[in-house]
Amino acid sequence: MRYIIIGAGAVGGVIGGRLAGSGHEVVLVARGAHHEALRDHGLRLRVPEGELTHRLPVVEGPAALGELRPDDVLVLAVKTQDSLAALQTWGPAPVAGGGTAAERLPLVCAQNGVESQRLALRHFRQVYGVCVWLPSTYVEPGIVSAAGSPLTGILHLGRHPHGTDETARLIAADLEKSHFEAPVVADVARWQYAKLLANLGNALEAVTGPVDTEDAAALFQRVRAEGAAVLDAAGIAYASAEEQQAARGDKITLVPLAGTPRGGSSWQSLTRGTGTIEADYLNGEITLLGRLHGVPTPLNDLLQRLANTFARERRAAGSMPVGELVGLVEEAVGATDPA
Repeated sequence: MRYIIIGAGAVGGVIGGRLAGSGHEVVLVARGAHHEALRDHGLRLRVPEGELTHRLPVVEGPAALGELRPDDVLVLAVKTQDSLAALQTWGPAPVAGGGTAAERLPLVCAQNGVESQRLALRHFRQVYGVCVWLPSTYVEPGIVSAAGSPLTGILHLGRHPHGTDETARLIAADLEKSHFEAPVVADVARWQYAKLLANLGNALEAVTGPVDTEDAAALFQRVRAEGAAVLDAAGIAYASAEEQQAARGDKITLVPLAGTPRGGSSWQSLTRGTGTIEADYLNGEITLLGRLHGVPTPLNDLLQRLANTFARERRAAGSMPVGELVGLVEEAVGATDPA
């Protein structure tokens, strides 16, 4: 199978680079300065064993490839706010032998949150979800980093909305030859919702910096607890902390990489000054579910709004003191307290 990585950033670039490193055919899709750097200098993949350079085909869209191949796998790895445009671009692409990508090819959503695969199912017949446990960084054009060792990441994979099939098993086998563990599961959404709870801290980190102080850690626990209460009220199942620990154990140890900053995906978006951030599909997913099921979500609502403001105004990542955020949190909680 040939893998077309739609969005060769932190997650997509690392997956594409690792697949290429194990001998698989890979095409990268990127835009702007990142596209130019990948085209001119190759994909520079920084991992614990050193910096690896992969000279791979790079395109901005499907037209550059002509007819797609029947054995192509599309890996959607853009931020969720960019998913719809990517789906509308790649879905109508013709496939050799007849039909379109949306009709004939598998689409693998390797993204945070749960919304992209729902969007994808409106366009594509074969949609696969991935719970992405992959510490990775993209802040400089042409360079992606992954600090995990001995595994680069753990990618639970399954059909959306549920189930497994031979295609999922074939993709998983390729990933497992490429420094990943890739369990094929019939209930991938349970793992994704558990990851969503962890990703509620992305906006916190983006706004105030690393969650490495007592105040920041306590605030994250409150944000996560609010999210868990909403999922429980909505009747949405998610993998427990014990289940996640049993699956991941000590399989991934982070190794410091020289010259590579560490920060989550939302922090990276602010650092690159993209002007957008994925908070609407992380904290905003909790806000949406809270409104649907009558559960107040003042903390996630606040973080969603703050993260969007930081992105829109291109404020520096981590520039709000934790104490200031805690004050805003108490105001938000007080405003929703019926007492």
